Amino acid sequence: MKNKQNFLIFCLVALLSFTTTTVMAQDDDTADEPTFSFSGSVDTYFRASFSEDPVAPGTSFADLNGFALGMANFIVSYEGEKSGFVADVVFGPRGSNAVFGSVRDSFDGPGYGFSSEMVNQLYAYYNLSDNVTFTLGNFNTFLGYEVISPVANFNYSTSYMFSYGPFSHTGAKLDFSVSDDVSIMLGVFNQTDQTEANYDRYTAFGAQLGLYGQYINYLGGDGYSQIDFTGGIDLSDSFFLGINATTASLEGDTGFAGVALYPQLSASDSFAIGLRGEFFSETDGFGALVDDGDADNFSVTLTGSFTSGNFIFKPEFRIDSCSSEIFAISPTEMSDSLSSFVFAMIYSF
Repeated sequence: MKNKQNFLIFCLVALLSFTTTTVMAQDDDTADEPTFSFSGSVDTYFRASFSEDPVAPGTSFADLNGFALGMANFIVSYEGEKSGFVADVVFGPRGSNAVFGSVRDSFDGPGYGFSSEMVNQLYAYYNLSDNVTFTLGNFNTFLGYEVISPVANFNYSTSYMFSYGPFSHTGAKLDFSVSDDVSIMLGVFNQTDQTEANYDRYTAFGAQLGLYGQYINYLGGDGYSQIDFTGGIDLSDSFFLGINATTASLEGDTGFAGVALYPQLSASDSFAIGLRGEFFSETDGFGALVDDGDADNFSVTLTGSFTSGNFIFKPEFRIDSCSSEIFAISPTEMSDSLSSFVFAMIYSF
């Protein structure tokens, strides 16, 4: 089985390489014709905490200690005049965490196959008109400021709001472009983060209103409800301020809420520095911070970003402070605060 998977991966990479060569060979006068494209990223990192035992904040992805792997991400897409598709596959610890809701193997027995655990996104779309697009398949969530790919995030580690919100949806959606500055999305989905199918017979509904680069998002169904605001503003040519605020509840009893600011300063064409300040709160043991009761956490993350061509180097310092002792800083000691350091290398293509 392992040899078969390796052979399939080899064939996929070979096909994508051929596709890339074909696209690069096209002349400029064919730019408006239907085209294939191939893109992706690779990321690795080192992380450590200033404590006796290595421990990471309870957020997604950059949570392994010492020298660690992120993921390899390969995206092949086709854009035609009326239709197209995106096939986005991931490998490595970050990729596995991103598609944790894949459950096919548990239904068919160990060793049956893990193909869905490689799928980050897989969807096709059709342009019903110049302003309306219908999409069917699996796609990354429309909620939140941060995303799965480390290339698109300024901070390498992720926020609590992103980590405990949805990662992806499988379903159908309609995107309406009302004008250059106004957009609307309406969708119906399976259980959040279930990649392959609707195993839980659960239906979720989503909506998004975009106004001048600011987005109001809603996701709900079967007792779950989340409202999210994501936006930002250029305060000057070199200074950007991003913001994310969200609130979620399950059966009206347990849930979480938070707000984060993302000030980012571009010092030059190759270097920028950014801060994430996040306040995150949960009620009745939602499970993000504690399993019982209420808890609050405040974290500050300072990240530098040095770019050279397609290469990005990110050193990062982070401090978490919680109302409960949730960090195991030694075999016998818990703490309500944690300081940690990460440096990451990212290559995008």
